[in-house]
Parts: sequence; structure tokens; C-alpha cells
Amino acid sequence: MKLFYAPGACSLSSHIVLSEVGLPCELEAVDLRVQPHRTAGGVDYGTINPKGYVPALQLDDGTLLTECVAIALYLADQAPQHQLVPPHGTPDYYRLLEWLDFTATEIHKGFSPLWNPAAGAEEKAGAQQRLERRFGWLDGQLAGKEYLLGGFGIADAYLFTVLNWTNYLKLSLDAWPALKAYVERVAARPAVQSAMSAEGLLG
Repeated sequence: MKLFYAPGACSLSSHIVLSEVGLPCELEAVDLRVQPHRTAGGVDYGTINPKGYVPALQLDDGTLLTECVAIALYLADQAPQHQLVPPHGTPDYYRLLEWLDFTATEIHKGFSPLWNPAAGAEEKAGAQQRLERRFGWLDGQLAGKEYLLGGFGIADAYLFTVLNWTNYLKLSLDAWPALKAYVERVAARPAVQSAMSAEGLLG
């Protein structure tokens, strides 16, 4: 397998899951700052993934799997002994899907205007306010909990990845102590440290 990623992007969630399960996989960075996007090997990334964004997981048979949630589910299913996904058909499995959907639509996409240099100050302020309302809700959900669904799972890898963007955007989580503690707890996991170190995100 080969994971195409960009340092610190949402593909970090795939990298974390990969690190947690310990499956052999080649890594190749993609430079999203240039047009056309190019891999570290100098290949036009559009010829690999026409969607043009990361992550993308090239399977051993040469086929390509894209999107954070699909890749995380696939990787977790290859190593079920790590229990990163609740058993299919159980209430917790549907809670997992709920968390993944919420993270993708409300948190991940909620950050988009803050990264967009073309977005005006009013649009960015509105986006930040919406995110802060979600942070408040998350803080209540995480109070007294270590992870989203008991033990660490793929939903935590994804939520941590997008919440970690607050560090780059200089957005403080001090107003939400349970949420801040959660981010710090996930960040301290050895597999998370390994993935972040490999992407040059530490120190």
C-alpha cells in the first residue's frame, strides 16, 4: 500500500490510523502549494487522484481509495484486533458513523473559510463563531470521557486531526477544558506522535 498525504492536512487522520494498526505502507508526500500538485517523486498528483486532494490510499492491487472516512474504515478492517471500529451492526457502530459524519461536515468543513485567503473578514468571523458553538457542544460530550466511544478509535483520529488545526490558526481551546484535554490526550499517544513526527509536525 501507499498513502499519499500532505503534512498536517486531513490525511493525518489516515496516517494516524495506519500508525495505530502497524500495517506496512509506503508514504509519499504531496505538495498542494504548487499547480499542478506534485508528489515527492515529482509526479503530477492529478494523474494519481483526479480529485486533486489528499488522502489517497493506493492498494496492493493498484486500485485507489480516497476520502478520510473510507480509508480509516478500510485500514481498521484490515487489523480488527486493534478494535478501532466497534463491531458492525452494534449501537456503537452507528454512533461511530454519527461521529465521523459530524466531524466531516461540521468541524472539518467548518474550518474551510479560515484557510481560504479569498474569504473576507466577516465570513471568517462567522465561520469561527460556528466552530466555537460546535466546540462548546463537544466540550460537554467529552466531559468525563477519555475518547469518543470508550477506547481510542478512528473517529478520534479524525476529530483530533481537524481540531489540531487550531494550533496553526492560533485559536485557543482554553474556553473548553474537556476538549483541550482531549486533544492533548490524543496527541500524546505513541502512534499519533509517530505519525506527526513522520510528517515533520513536531518541534
